[in-house]
Amino acid sequence: MRGVTAQVICAAMLGGDEYPSTAIGINLPNADWIRAEYGSKSITISNITDAYNKASRHSGFMEEFVIDAPTLQLIRQYGDCCDDLHTDLHECLGHGSGQMLPTTPSNALKAYGNTIEEARADLFGLYYIADEKLVELGHTPNQEAYKSQYYTYMQNGLLTQCVRIKLGEDIEEDHMRNRALIANWAVALDANHEVVDIVEHGNKHFIAIKDYAKLREIFAFQLKEIQRIKSEGDFEQARWLVEKYAIHIDKALHQEMLERYQRLNISPYKGFINPWMKPVYGETGQIVDITIDYTESYTHQMMRYSSEF
Repeated sequence: MRGVTAQVICAAMLGGDEYPSTAIGINLPNADWIRAEYGSKSITISNITDAYNKASRHSGFMEEFVIDAPTLQLIRQYGDCCDDLHTDLHECLGHGSGQMLPTTPSNALKAYGNTIEEARADLFGLYYIADEKLVELGHTPNQEAYKSQYYTYMQNGLLTQCVRIKLGEDIEEDHMRNRALIANWAVALDANHEVVDIVEHGNKHFIAIKDYAKLREIFAFQLKEIQRIKSEGDFEQARWLVEKYAIHIDKALHQEMLERYQRLNISPYKGFINPWMKPVYGETGQIVDITIDYTESYTHQMMRYSSEF
């Protein structure tokens, strides 16, 4: 029996739907029957995640949206490694695990299927990133590190991901819907506001996590229910969860997030310019080397691609 391995690569060039704004991890395939019969292959693009991390480090984003200095320090210390680990858990074990009942059609959840599947993979990662076994294996440095991922995930799902959406519009993209579903549902499950909540300080709203261990218990319940929905093909429950928690944005919070984000003067999406790979020819005309040129602007690159290809 073989274990599950996280493949890590560096991307030399981007293309197609992955250019200029690319994914950080890829799982092939997502089709349940292929995974069950043949397995899957999961990849993390390490130079992309590293670039995203470095670009955000001095943007002022975390200083603006994180509730206090101790939480900010926690994220600075452990955020990068836990982000990468959550991506690997999502791609390799989240998408790569779980079984459908033999009587469940592959398209039973219809338009809600992708959101539910992404939520299932994310919840797998959120639950297991806090497991003591990961500290024992050296994947996380200590039993406090996972809290950085819990905070940034809830902050993103409840508040900050909406800066990518125009005021008054709903959430359309499946990954964003899945994060909103998990985060909003978690708050709803915490009826007495003892675990996680949106709080106001100085006319600004922040995420407050009061009990990380109990938040993990909420993620465990959500993972169990989402897996049941997918395995059984429970269309009505899938529809209820997505329509209730994953689509709509509170307009007042949305406006506040957009205004705070605009003051930081940063863009909601990041893109990449491919290196210009120029061949070096030998005396007989053969290619003997490739030089890497990073001087090209995005506009020039797009114009060159349109003329060359």
